[in-house]
Amino acid sequence: MSAWRQAGLNYINYSQIAAKLVRQALKAELRVEAAKRDEVNVKFTPWKDGKPATLLVSLKRTHQIL
Repeated sequence: MSAWRQAGLNYINYSQIAAKLVRQALKAELRVEAAKRDEVNVKFTPWKDGKPATLLVSLKRTHQIL
């Protein structure tokens, strides 16, 4: 059994933690570029009765693990 599974993590959580640790280990000038890739942008439109219920909703989120 994998160490991350024994620790009670799924693969997604494990890979997110590993990616964050790699970004923290980067030199300062490279860390800024890597931080930009840590953001998640989601756009969606809620639908009701076959029609858009509201205008486009945009969410921006930065992963915060550890």
